[in-house]
This record gives sequence, C-alpha cells and structure tokens, in this order.
Amino acid sequence: MGKSKQKSVWMCNDCGNTQARWAGACVVCKAWNTLVEMVDTPASERFESLSSKTAIPRRVMDVEASEGDRFKSGLDEFDRLMGGGLVAGSLTLVGGEPGIGKSTMLLQLSDQLAKKGLTVLYVCGEESAEQTSMRARRIGATNEKLFLLSETLFSNIRIQVEKLRPDVLIIDSVQIVYKGEIPSAPGSVTQVKEVALECMHLSKGRGITTFLVGHVTKSGEIAGPRVLEHLVDTALYFEGDRQHGYRLLRSIKNRFGPTDDVAIFQMCEEGLKEVQNPSAVFLEQRSQGAPGTVVIPT
Repeated sequence: MGKSKQKSVWMCNDCGNTQARWAGACVVCKAWNTLVEMVDTPASERFESLSSKTAIPRRVMDVEASEGDRFKSGLDEFDRLMGGGLVAGSLTLVGGEPGIGKSTMLLQLSDQLAKKGLTVLYVCGEESAEQTSMRARRIGATNEKLFLLSETLFSNIRIQVEKLRPDVLIIDSVQIVYKGEIPSAPGSVTQVKEVALECMHLSKGRGITTFLVGHVTKSGEIAGPRVLEHLVDTALYFEGDRQHGYRLLRSIKNRFGPTDDVAIFQMCEEGLKEVQNPSAVFLEQRSQGAPGTVVIPT
C-alpha cells in the first residue's frame, strides 16, 4: 500500500494561525501576505527521534518526587527567583530587549554551573565562538566544563547535544535558530515555535536543563503574541534602561516557584552583580541626618 499524500496547511508568520487554504490576509490577525505553505507533518514523525520509552499510567503516590531534582546555580538572587534553584529537565525562557544583559547573565550562570562540575553547552547563534569567548573572558567565565557552539541549524545542534550530553543547554537566541525543513525565515512565528517544541522534547527526554534567549519586539512580545510562554516551564523577563546600571529580572511564569518576585542586578565592567539589598539602592540618595522624615513602602 502506497504512502498517503502529505497534507499542506497555510501558517501565518505573524500570529501562528493555521488554515486549510491560502488567502491574501490571515483570518485571525488580518495581516496581509503573511501566509506560508507548510507540510502538516504529524507530531509523531517530527519528534520520533526524541521520544523516550513508552510511558505507562502510575498512581500519584507511586511517583517519586523530591527536591533532589533541584540544584543551586551559584547566583543567590537567581536561585531565589527560580524558587530555590534550577530543576533538571526544565525549560526556561529569558526575554528582554537586545543589549539589556541576557547573554551576560547566562554566561555568568554557565560559569557558576560549570564550577559545580556540570557540563554546559552554550549555543551562540548570533555571534561566533571567538566573539563569545572574548566576552566570556572579560567576565571571567573560563571554566573547562563550559563549551561554546556557534550554530544556527537545529539538526546540527541536536547532533552535538547527543555527543556531548550536557547537563545544561543554553540557546542564544531562539530567534536565530531554524529547522531546515520548514519553509520560513529564522525568527518567524513558525520557526520559533517549532524550535521551542524541539527544545522542549529534548529537555524533557534527556533531562537537560535548557534556557532559551528571546528578544522582545517593539510591542513587548517574543516573536508573536505569547507564542512561547505556554511551552516553557519558566518565563523570565529582563527590564531596565540601558543608559543606567540596574536591571530587573522578573518572573511572569514559574511552574516550580513564585511568580510575584523580582531579582535586581547591577551592570558593571565584570558583568552583572547581584543586588541583595534593593532597599539600600532605592534609599541611597536619601539624607541620613534629615530630621522628621519617614520612609513609606508603596
């Protein structure tokens, strides 16, 4: 019996909507000339190589769950924001404007994890390995357990992950990585979503703690309206003015910890420095000897 004919669908590069037929404008977001034809490949075929052993139902009390799967990163403020440390096999999105400090923080995080004996693979798709190495040396991230890979094709990244078997994987950024079989440009909603799905299966199937760097658009979203947040376990956003030294790392989604907390960092020549006493920062301009004054938190 011959193979069934592959079905095509049309996907909007702006909002990710799929529809059966081509149209001049997307029926959901109304954007013109954004529909791209895609082969509707079943998920079982797309992720077959990443599938783990067949799962069977188990009673909830029979499933072992402990804090042993959580480990410290070495950055106290970051660990606090994450709910007490990192979880093995978790997928975290780190978003923010270009140049705000995402890569710097993750390089520092990589170095701290490598010092603990963990193997870290940092995929630097936007820069060469030499450029990333220069930046890493400037902030002192030179541990021998930290590996750099300058690659943008996901199939090649997956091959290197299978060879190295890292404990931690960082992809900087998810907008530059692409799958060759998808007929759309890197950074499109289609590519970003498919790459994130691949990373999710890789992370869960191999137990690799994975970070995805995502640049925000002018509207404050990452490659479309909330296209990644529902896929990841944790979503963190860097905020701050590049003209000033302080950065806020805010948790907007966290399956393993609180979502109403903020970590504060200060940008300096050696990288990002943790601010463990934010109150002192906000009160540093206040005169200590002024009589009759009071501080009120709001």
